[in-house]
Amino acid sequence: MDSVAAPPPVVRPKGPAASPWKQALREAIRDPAELCRLLGLPPDLGDRAAAAGFGLLVPRGYAARMRHGDPADPLLRQVLPVGEETLEAPGFGVDPVGDLASQGAPGLLHKYRGRALLVTTGACAVHCRYCFRRHFPYEESPKGLADWAPAVDYLAADDSIHEVILSGGDPLSLVDETLARLADQLAAIPHLRRLRIHTRWPIVLPERVTDALVGWLTGTRLAPVVVVHANHAQELDATVAAALGRLARAGVPLLNQAVLLRGVNDSVVAQAELSERLIEVGVTPYYLHQLDRVAGAAHFAVPIEQGRAMVEELRARLPGYLVPRYVEERPGNRSKTPLDSLP
Repeated sequence: MDSVAAPPPVVRPKGPAASPWKQALREAIRDPAELCRLLGLPPDLGDRAAAAGFGLLVPRGYAARMRHGDPADPLLRQVLPVGEETLEAPGFGVDPVGDLASQGAPGLLHKYRGRALLVTTGACAVHCRYCFRRHFPYEESPKGLADWAPAVDYLAADDSIHEVILSGGDPLSLVDETLARLADQLAAIPHLRRLRIHTRWPIVLPERVTDALVGWLTGTRLAPVVVVHANHAQELDATVAAALGRLARAGVPLLNQAVLLRGVNDSVVAQAELSERLIEVGVTPYYLHQLDRVAGAAHFAVPIEQGRAMVEELRARLPGYLVPRYVEERPGNRSKTPLDSLP
């Protein structure tokens, strides 16, 4: 078995102190053995081959929410490389949702009428082991404002597009100055109405929600929407609630997309607790996604029949506004496919 290179040393900024979110990212855990030791677990619990293929990245604040000594902790399971990732699974591939076939311009995905998605970066604040873009060719995507010009031109030329989604990777991995300039460029396109951000940063590294972020997000004529990604109530501690509260007080609608994951949130109790905690912190449960069939994530798969039964039970337990729509993204379809209403 190949060995994993030692994690890069923590880079200490010179001159003025780095902003808290940048410093927290620099100090994030990149060594599975270190993460296990911090949690009082055997240091060889993580799989080296899996980590070599898709590296571990976990902010320390997120790791602090994990249960000490519990190898089945739902947050740990989302980030720890395991041997099952290296096994081939029929039907699981490198482009599970047909991203590559839907590129209208470099870095721009145009799948659905009325909206388009910009892959702004390959960087994230955390490496989720079930990530549907873990094999995406980010090296071929635009890297900055000049490189995004063809995508912006594409958006300007199609007046049927009313909403732009910034995704990645995670768009909030970029600095606020770059995002502000991009938002201004998009706001200059007359037929665009909304700017949607898909991000996990406020959940895993809430320091990222700064005054500057709120400023550019609410500073154009475009109506902002933020879609966060939390899978378990344990992720939503007081620091996350405070960050989300800053966005909510600025008038930004907050929605949540979760992924149904075996061993993480595949129970009615876990899903109900997640929905109730989300609404407490000002976030509306939006989608519960069936796992995208990406290579390396088959061990997270939950049968659709089980997911459908869970959602039915959630409807019996919770008010309707707390029950997310159970959906799957299928390549070539014109929208998400609802699973809770299929026969």
